[in-house]
Amino acid sequence: MSIEVHQLTKVYGQQKAVDTISFTAVPGEILGFLGPNGAGKSTTMKILSCFIPQTSGTASVAGFDVTLQPMEVRRRLGYLPEQNPLYTDMYIREALGFIADIHRIQNKKSRIEEIIELTGLGAEQHKKISTLSKGYRQRVGLAQVILHDPEVLIMDEPTSGLDPNQLVEIRNLIRELGKTKTIILSTHIMQEAEALCTKAVIINKGKIVADDNVASLRARYPGKTFEEIFILLTAKV
Repeated sequence: MSIEVHQLTKVYGQQKAVDTISFTAVPGEILGFLGPNGAGKSTTMKILSCFIPQTSGTASVAGFDVTLQPMEVRRRLGYLPEQNPLYTDMYIREALGFIADIHRIQNKKSRIEEIIELTGLGAEQHKKISTLSKGYRQRVGLAQVILHDPEVLIMDEPTSGLDPNQLVEIRNLIRELGKTKTIILSTHIMQEAEALCTKAVIINKGKIVADDNVASLRARYPGKTFEEIFILLTAKV
């Protein structure tokens, strides 16, 4: 398993943001990690990305424990948070070069060329990031995340701010990456989750209310859209 989460809990004061959740994700799978605002999605993703510690329970990424082996986890992980972190005073190539140096990428120049082509940044590659549209900034964020060719990708709202044409291109890119990597993807757009994800973990008020492949969830609730299924499940707890 590329990601294993067992009885994971995170407590802030008197509030359980994440309440004894367990799930797995495997290579070749795009897992939709879904839930309403405040459900515990971002908290879980921050724990998996070694940004914050859990209160109890365990989690591992690519076979490495997030608490005991955080540097090994970070080497194998690409994390795109909802607030896309970019050095806006840098040019695209300059920023990618900086990220490549952090990861000590050997074939730096050719890898940057490859990623610029893959993420559709060719026409904008010589621009300063501060001058880019939201959609192109999102592409730069994705480029930074996949530059070091990680085994696992965790992406929070990766298609946010994209126009319909960009949406199709980035969706195809994520699908292609999902053939060989383990991907956890969070989105508020259920149509996007249904189009991209092979499996869904739905969390509400810190607890998992569904963990199944998307086709099985649809079959369990005949006649309902995926959005209606989501609303039904997240209204139960």
